[in-house]
Parts: sequence; structure tokens; C-alpha cells
Amino acid sequence: MSDVREWSREDAASSLRIPGPEDDKYSRGVVGLRTGSPSYPGAAVLGVEAAWRAGAGFVRYIGVGRAADAVMARRPETVVSPQAAGARVGAWVIGSGTDAATRTADDEHELREILDGAVPVVVDAGALDLAPGSRAPLLLTPHGREFARLQERIGSAPDEDRARAAANAATRLGAVVLLKGAQTLIADTDGSVIRVDAGTGWLATAGTGDVLGGVLGALLAANPDAPIAEVAASGAWLHGHAGRIAAGIGAEGGEHGHPIVALDVAEALPLAIADVLA
Repeated sequence: MSDVREWSREDAASSLRIPGPEDDKYSRGVVGLRTGSPSYPGAAVLGVEAAWRAGAGFVRYIGVGRAADAVMARRPETVVSPQAAGARVGAWVIGSGTDAATRTADDEHELREILDGAVPVVVDAGALDLAPGSRAPLLLTPHGREFARLQERIGSAPDEDRARAAANAATRLGAVVLLKGAQTLIADTDGSVIRVDAGTGWLATAGTGDVLGGVLGALLAANPDAPIAEVAASGAWLHGHAGRIAAGIGAEGGEHGHPIVALDVAEALPLAIADVLA
């Protein structure tokens, strides 16, 4: 597939809104996250942290138990609710840190309500199987193995050309597909593809995908009229840039950088945004 657009620093800057004197916490973007589980409470913390660090004005977390307690311990600014019903948000993030095999009937009902709503939904990990047939504007964020399972679900044959495979899945699903990897590919529903360099191999560590979900939710909520694929590409670029900053590439870490953990990437997001806007 030849016509793949490369996403640049300047392109990414177009999705970063500088708040003005007329802005309030709602106009800056409200993100809702239904993520994490008793087995993976950290996924909830990482996504919420990233949403705040990426500039959200208001973050609402839906959950109870260990995940909700961990979110409040880390980010007390977050509004925590046990149910999504009635929550007014500009974008949702669902599925991170969850497993479809342990999903209850109540869980599935609430997720389907979100997936059939009017606002964009970032769909990750344990909610990807619910995406086909959903009516909300969707941004699916599978890694390679999840993408292979998604292809099986929609009856799409494997394809060694990742860009073509992502484009085919996006058109079949009627959803934007962000295929994670050393080079992240964002395929729109019309078959067009954007490529984003992941930034550094140090990002290949547990939890960085949860951070990406929070970034994407924050940017989608802040840019309600922008094309989802372009906002997704900006989020992926910003995530990669934060990874480079966290790893010290070009700074104290030299050319090659150093190991990082997912929370390092979330904490580097404000510096990454400031650098892009400079």
C-alpha cells in the first residue's frame, strides 16, 4: 500500500488546544474511562493519569473496588462513579485492563450502551470484541495479537501488509483502527492510512497502551469537530514523543536513552505538549 501519510510534529500540534480566558473545565474536554479490573487496577490509574496529563479539564472514572480506590489514591481530582448511566462526557475510553472472558452481563450491557452512544469511544483490549455493529464513532486500539483476533471476528484474511490490513479492517468495521507497533498505523473508514513513528523501543513495556488510551480520550474530548483519525495520529505522536522525553533520548540519556515504565510516559506528557507548542 503506497499512499500512507506520515504524521509530523506540526500535524500533532494541530490537535493541542491552548485554553483561553473563556475556557472552563468542561470546554477543555470531559473524558470518561471505564477501564481496569480487580486483576488489573493499574490500567485504570494509568489511563486516568494520562488523560489528566494530556490536558483534560474533567475526568470521570467508572468503576468500584480496587481500581476505583487506586484511581482516587493517585488522582483525587477524578470524579468516580459506580455506573456510566447519565455521565456526560466528550469521549469514552473502555476496555483497557479488562478481560472479555470475565465480563459480567451487567458489564456488557453498560459497555454496549456506551458503544451505541453519540460520542467517540476509544476501544481497547477487553472491549474490542464488542466493537462490530456498534453505532458510536469508534477508535479501536489493538496490538498485533488483538488485531489478529479482530480480523478473525470480522472474517478478514491475514495480510502481511499491515497498512492494507488495517485499512481493510477499518472499512469493514466502519471504525478508525489504530494498530499499535514500532510504527503505529491509523486507518480511517475510507481506507486512508496515517503512519506514526512510535518514538522509541523503550515504549515496549507493560502499561504504555493504557497511557495511550488516556491521551486519545483527552484529545478526542478536546477536539469534538476534528476527524477522529487525525486526532488519533496526534495522540500517537504525542505518546511517542513523551516516551522519548521519559527515556532521556537526546538529553541525559544520550542517543539511546534508558528504560522507562508506563507512568514515566504519562508524567512526561506535559513536557511533550509544551515542547510541541513552543
